[in-house]
Amino acid sequence: MAYQVFALRWRPQTFDQIVGQDHVANLLKNSIENGRLAHAYLFSGPRGVGKTSCARILSKSLNCQKGPTVTPCQKCSSCQGVTQCRSLDVIEIDGASNRGIDEIRALRESVKFASSGGKFKIYIIDEVHMLTNEAFNALLKTLEEPPEFVKFIFATTQVNRIPATILSRCQRLDFHRIQVSDIINQLKKIIREEKISLDDEVLFTIARVSEGSLRDAESILDQLYSFNRRDKNISISDVSSLLGVLEQDVLFELTDKIVNKDACGILNLLNIMLRQGKDTKVILSNIIEHFRNLIVAKISQADSELIDLPEEIIKNLILQSQHFSLEDIFLIFNILVNTQETCKRMNDSVIPLEISLVRLTQQKKTGHAQVNAEVVVKQANISKAVGVKQKAETDHQPAAVKKPQANKDDGAAEIKSLCKEVKNDHTQESSVKQRWARVIEDLGKLKISVASFLSEGIPSKLENSVLTVSFPKGCSLHKETLEKKENRLLVEKILSDLFSKNLRVKFDLCLSESKKKPDRDKADDSFLRSAMSMFNARLV
Repeated sequence: MAYQVFALRWRPQTFDQIVGQDHVANLLKNSIENGRLAHAYLFSGPRGVGKTSCARILSKSLNCQKGPTVTPCQKCSSCQGVTQCRSLDVIEIDGASNRGIDEIRALRESVKFASSGGKFKIYIIDEVHMLTNEAFNALLKTLEEPPEFVKFIFATTQVNRIPATILSRCQRLDFHRIQVSDIINQLKKIIREEKISLDDEVLFTIARVSEGSLRDAESILDQLYSFNRRDKNISISDVSSLLGVLEQDVLFELTDKIVNKDACGILNLLNIMLRQGKDTKVILSNIIEHFRNLIVAKISQADSELIDLPEEIIKNLILQSQHFSLEDIFLIFNILVNTQETCKRMNDSVIPLEISLVRLTQQKKTGHAQVNAEVVVKQANISKAVGVKQKAETDHQPAAVKKPQANKDDGAAEIKSLCKEVKNDHTQESSVKQRWARVIEDLGKLKISVASFLSEGIPSKLENSVLTVSFPKGCSLHKETLEKKENRLLVEKILSDLFSKNLRVKFDLCLSESKKKPDRDKADDSFLRSAMSMFNARLV
């Protein structure tokens, strides 16, 4: 007997065998039991999640000699005919190769004839979105009022391409991507029956790479089984080398090197991955996904509904997420996404990946919590100093004179210190205004759109380490865009790095439209030169 691949051998034959689509199976079973069957169904969803299999099971349930029934016997001629794809009453049509109006006209003519042996004549049209508009229009009347013995079942991966006139004539059922845990359970069932030795880590990797498609997961397992057939023992290295994915341990190791600021170690790790044949796009995508999981783990304590991973990996994510603040992960995420965009424009994508990984190891941790604490302490000291001074000036009673001299001296010292800080703020404010063009230029190297918006504003005030940037009243879009958390943090990082001080920033609309911005031409020129250099452009 010819070898049959896992995806066909383990194809579900009953509603109870359908994986990850309980909502669809329950609805169809209830419809059969209650005799409330629609004349046309539309099954929509991603590839490999059970749409065509469910259509065949529904066909067997309707035409079984014991049917209509939710548990087809699988033994009668009708059930056997559907299983072996040779039933005269269940016609499967490929929408991609039978998409024209002539094919639909032929279908309309065949609909008039009754079924040969079963109770219903069932048409299954796969990838129905491939039909032409003329073919859809020719199908409308037949689809709305077919003969009582005719049922239509459409399957599609792109429901948005189906006309509304067709959608309104069908009962639509949406199939979901199958969760990693459900795919792993099904793979365990297969390897148990096939007597294949497989680690849980391998199963998880297969399920993760399949992206919610059970058929893809079964095909990968089949491929690995053929890859190492002799001892039937498949290791995680087999999966990694064959599929080119990163092992979960590698992602944790790479992140640890970012935490430990180990630039040399992270380059060596990247070099090992590249020598193993890993693709830079896959590496970047896997790292971005890992930091996404870190931020979810930090916010939700790794809710299983939000992170579809094994429990042991989730625990490690929670532990590793403690090394980062949310702002740290936002900045890392922004750098990695910008690297993806850069790689698309370059022939050699290894160089920007190397630079970005080294840059992540040099990234300074954000100190917003520390800045806020400093502000609170400073405000408390101000209040204390002012209170001491006022009491010393207004209270002339003898008891006040007998108070320890140290209190007055301390108050004076704190006031003097406060005045010094205010003076430093004025000096720093002047420095910011003078180097504003440099701020715009450095920001443009990281994110051009943010630099473009910020260039419309001017630094107006620096107080308590908070820089106020003012915009004309007609620039509300600029203000709203820059106030988004990731953009604001990026501006604050540039300012803090450039002036070696933790600076925060806020934006307001208080300039008149005609007010001129100092150094605006200089900022524009710097930004223009940066943009022209990046895109290898010339001024026309």
